[in-house]
Amino acid sequence: MHYTYVLLLSNKKFYIGSTSNLKLRLKDHKNGRVKSTRQFLPLELVYFECCFSKTDAIKREYQLKTGFGRGYLRRRLENFLNNTPT
Repeated sequence: MHYTYVLLLSNKKFYIGSTSNLKLRLKDHKNGRVKSTRQFLPLELVYFECCFSKTDAIKREYQLKTGFGRGYLRRRLENFLNNTPT
């Protein structure tokens, strides 16, 4: 299995990525071993999707990084985002 995942960073922005090992990748993010997210700790996994192939996971990652994809995520996570303490 491969995963496309979304993290909510401390600056309230999304980080979107893909991986074959979601637990390990999330641990790397939380421990500051990922350069692009280490300055935005703490972070939280707020969404993920399972894909059967790496190619599908990467395609979905790119879809979610578009304006439409980010809008989809905001709509999908609307209740969560509105109830998150600031």
